[in-house]
Amino acid sequence: MKTPEIPANEQTRLNNLRSLNILDTTNEERFDRLTRLAQHIFDVPIAVVSLVDENRQWFKSCMGLNAKETPRDVSFCGHAILNKGNFVIPDATQDERFADNPLVVGAPFIRFYAGCPLRFFDDTQLGTLCIIDTKPRDFDEQQLSALTDLAELAERELVAMHLATRDELTQIFNRRNFINLSQKSLDLCARKNLPVTLVFMDLNKFKSINDTYGHAEGDKALINFANVMQNTFRDADVIARYAGDEFVVLLTDTTFNSAEDIMSRFQQNVDEYNNEKQRGYDIEFCYGMISTEDTADYDIEALLHKADSELYKQKNKLA
Repeated sequence: MKTPEIPANEQTRLNNLRSLNILDTTNEERFDRLTRLAQHIFDVPIAVVSLVDENRQWFKSCMGLNAKETPRDVSFCGHAILNKGNFVIPDATQDERFADNPLVVGAPFIRFYAGCPLRFFDDTQLGTLCIIDTKPRDFDEQQLSALTDLAELAERELVAMHLATRDELTQIFNRRNFINLSQKSLDLCARKNLPVTLVFMDLNKFKSINDTYGHAEGDKALINFANVMQNTFRDADVIARYAGDEFVVLLTDTTFNSAEDIMSRFQQNVDEYNNEKQRGYDIEFCYGMISTEDTADYDIEALLHKADSELYKQKNKLA
């Protein structure tokens, strides 16, 4: 048996997947409808919308199996997401990658597999819409096209979920999704005993930008600030527009001292933006930080409250 390789963009792929807040959620008719249709069109006993997490493939919709997930290292979908197009195994018993796979030699006794990757906006592949049979079979071009069409419908549903997690103006995470995703990151870091630092930021003199240059220019300032955030912080970090002119970033596996270095670089990038654009005003900000080194609390709401308090201490110094 061959274990699936890890994609080069794995961290980005996982961030995209987890940003949807779809893992371990209940069944939804919009996905079940697609797997029922796949069962019917291809006359197969099993059809699945599978999402490949760090150590498992989890089934958002599964027709023909009672399982909700299987280990990633034995998954067919773990191989499928490495391909840009459809991934088809006519007879798993004749394929050296799968012949001794526990899902082949034991239940559900997979023989035929066909999976079409489900792509995200940046072309990372989050999982598959796949069909499975307990007997070998061929799969022609017309059937491949039909499977691709169904997968595109599943992708549209994922896109709709993605849009619900984003701030409409800046297109970074919104407050609700930041809290959900950050708590999952905190839970993971707590299990691995890794430090986390939360930064709470607020734009200075933002009202004067709106008053002097108009709200359209104020919107541009927010968008540009968010763009600098995206270009500065790592893929593993969680950034969001928290409310109004407030922004937050959760720096995973980052000590307080390291976070200070990162924020110095961020300040430099903001300064470079101001010097380059010369819009008649400068984007200015202040921030407060709290690290799990200073508190054993890995609860996102508690960290937000403490970082917000630190922010207002800094604002009071500027007053």
